[in-house]
Amino acid sequence: MPELPEVEVTKRGVAQVLLNHQIKDVFVGTRPLRQPLSPELNKLAGATVTDIARRGKYIVVTTTQGSLVIHLGMTGHLQIIASDTPRAKHDHFELMLDSGMSVRFNDTRRFGLLVYVPLGSDPYELKILAELGPEPLTDDFTPEVLLERLKKRSCSIKQTLMNSHVVVGVGNIYASEALFLSKISPERMARDITADEAATLVANIKQLLTASIASGGTTIRDFEGADGKPGYFVQNLKVYGHGGKPCPVCGTEIKHIVQGGRSTYFCPKCQH
Repeated sequence: MPELPEVEVTKRGVAQVLLNHQIKDVFVGTRPLRQPLSPELNKLAGATVTDIARRGKYIVVTTTQGSLVIHLGMTGHLQIIASDTPRAKHDHFELMLDSGMSVRFNDTRRFGLLVYVPLGSDPYELKILAELGPEPLTDDFTPEVLLERLKKRSCSIKQTLMNSHVVVGVGNIYASEALFLSKISPERMARDITADEAATLVANIKQLLTASIASGGTTIRDFEGADGKPGYFVQNLKVYGHGGKPCPVCGTEIKHIVQGGRSTYFCPKCQH
């Protein structure tokens, strides 16, 4: 599933072709995604795109005729493509622009989400956005904020970091990597994290996400940016996906466990 850096890279890519352009026409497929595609999405035809933003793993496209909220799901991706390019089997949605280019949403497993928000309504008041935690790359995400959100959590720190109500966008890959860099066991209880450890975690999360965005995201399974190029941050991963291999710091075998149905990788010596 694309994580925050991949969504940010996608947002920046589509912004280059969408921003300040008119949507000449809209294609809405008939097959449902996470939810059925609303006919109201056709109301975007004729609109001009005025803003593109990201909130957590959601992309928010603001136009003169309402807003579009997009979640990529597990296999969804936005493609920048010429409007006369034939549609593929899993192309579910398309914005055709006055430039002759299109932004298409392709999703093989159909877990993505497309929501139309009428003009005059605030997309950020949607429940899926309003209940999200702080953005990790902003000044709102501080050691004090993280510590306050951890102190009553009785589950593991790894699972807590992946909770979008605690902080958005720190998915499975980056939670494992941040805990390794911070020398914190993923099995520690969240409420037991100290102030110093919270400060280290915040710094490492910010550093990891920033570096991943600069590298175009992380190529896990089939992620690629809107320009069709893969992300390269996978080359910098220290523990994720390296179960059974030696730790890059101490040489101890990296351990693989499952927490909350998700794979966790860590060094049992460094992350005591």
